[in-house]
Amino acid sequence: MSGAATELNPARPAPEPTIDSKPYWDGLKERRLLLQQCGDCGLVRHYPRPMCADCHSLEVGWIESSRQGRLYSWTEVHHPFVPGFRGEIPYVMATVELEEGVRLQCQMLDAASAGLRLDLSVEIVFLEVQDGLVLPFAQAA
Repeated sequence: MSGAATELNPARPAPEPTIDSKPYWDGLKERRLLLQQCGDCGLVRHYPRPMCADCHSLEVGWIESSRQGRLYSWTEVHHPFVPGFRGEIPYVMATVELEEGVRLQCQMLDAASAGLRLDLSVEIVFLEVQDGLVLPFAQAA
């Protein structure tokens, strides 16, 4: 996505995985979208966290997402609040409601040509945006 970092175009910030989110980030490196699932009540959740918001269980498992969903919302970004995104503006930030019932925030690829509209069918794809950092992106299905 972006070239080498310079003083005028610094590198995009890298995530700092926690004990709870590490399987998610490891899955992305393998081009798999992993979601947490409560080991007691079965609720699927995203972003990873230590406790189920529904039953308060600390038991957790992981499932692989179908990577299919619908466009729930979007916004076009023109101002980079984080300097590492300066070289990418403008871009579209999308909220995707995945088939598994959770929402994922990610950039939308080819937004101008996709004819964005609510409930647009999208799929999640993976791009390596810098050495070792693979992120999910949405594109029209």
